[in-house]
Amino acid sequence: MKFETLMLRSLFVACLLVCGLVLGAMVTSSPQAIRLAAAGSAGQLIAPTVCALPPDGVVCPRLSNG
Repeated sequence: MKFETLMLRSLFVACLLVCGLVLGAMVTSSPQAIRLAAAGSAGQLIAPTVCALPPDGVVCPRLSNG
């Protein structure tokens, strides 16, 4: 009985420690997008010059020749 209790308590402590470390990493990390926006370099991206849709917005499927 003592061995099982010791194993369960140590497993609980290990899980608590891992969860705390993961939570701390999530709270303190800064994603790349936030760093780009804070630096002001996100506005330097080049916008596409050609629209993917025609002006009327209707896309016709291409017929294959096969």
